[in-house]
Amino acid sequence: MIVETGMDIVGIDRIERLRRMNLLKLVPTQGKKGGDIMDYDRRTFLKQVGVGGAAVVGSKLAMRTAQAGTMGAGKGAKPADPAMPRRMTLLTMRSGEDYTLGVKMEKGILDVRKAAKALKSEAPITIDDLFRRGDQGLTELVEKALSSGKGVFVEESQIEFGPCVTNPEKIICVGLNYAKHARETNNPIPKLPILFNKYNNTLNCHQGTIRVSSIPGHQFDYEGELVVVMGRRAANVSEAEALSSVFGYCNGNDFSVRDLQMRSSQWMIGKTCDGCAPIGPYLVTADQVPNPNNLKIECTVNGEVRQSSNTNDMVFNCAQIVSYTSKLMTLEPGDIIFTGTPEGVIIGYPKEKQVWLKPGDKLTVKIEKLGELRFSLT
Repeated sequence: MIVETGMDIVGIDRIERLRRMNLLKLVPTQGKKGGDIMDYDRRTFLKQVGVGGAAVVGSKLAMRTAQAGTMGAGKGAKPADPAMPRRMTLLTMRSGEDYTLGVKMEKGILDVRKAAKALKSEAPITIDDLFRRGDQGLTELVEKALSSGKGVFVEESQIEFGPCVTNPEKIICVGLNYAKHARETNNPIPKLPILFNKYNNTLNCHQGTIRVSSIPGHQFDYEGELVVVMGRRAANVSEAEALSSVFGYCNGNDFSVRDLQMRSSQWMIGKTCDGCAPIGPYLVTADQVPNPNNLKIECTVNGEVRQSSNTNDMVFNCAQIVSYTSKLMTLEPGDIIFTGTPEGVIIGYPKEKQVWLKPGDKLTVKIEKLGELRFSLT
């Protein structure tokens, strides 16, 4: 039962709660006359602990309340506001089961792990570490590496790429978000963003492969997309401030299995097969893409251009997507958002012209300022 005097909103006696927090050791479990703890009033409490003691209790409570506030998104939430790097084109290099952060530069690809060891830096050495800790000396390390001459650069042709984001907490996708794509599939223009999800098992990389031969479907389709990568916690943010929480942007392909997707009104099983979310090759920091809502986007199959559009055809632009989504769930650093695909997908063709993708096909996604993502089907 919740009682107004002496009880907090969760129904726990405040003084008893202080005792459990080890902030109040002087308070008895009962009043002097054997009465209930509810009879132990504020005046008695202040007499026992003194003004200084009350101040300590108050400050500790304030500190714990503040700490609780930062964890509002759950105990696993990442730091809310890590310092994001600027003017960097980042990537992930794979070695066995390990991932290492790379920075694309004129001298080649900076191997951040190798550079950090050689130059005795505590900078983050994986992309996940960068999302979690922020810059933390990465910018300084890049500057030192340029003049070090310690063999910390490798040729891009010599590296094996990993997904440019390796461990997002959330992979969010937006459906029917290009007006011409909605029309080609005979769907109405959405009045609100249509959100669905993928999982980490779908993550794939530049020069990767999708094993369509192992998927129990046959209507394989491409969806070239701009991907937004979050860099700061975003909860209930306005459209005006939404893009300030974005770390950067990359190419992506929301590879889809249409016969699985259309089995029911829920699209999930046609979107979440292993490897069906290639992203990369690069993660370009947001300062280098001042207007993500006006970028040329293309997708090719075996060298033939199948999709050619501009992100200005989005029904909901990047700021609107981030703002809307943040009102439904807290976005964390490293979360990624596939922002929708333009017209030209196979499912938009007349049925007699629908030739689905097959093993051996080679695909690309190329978005202005973000490089070219390439992958193949087996």
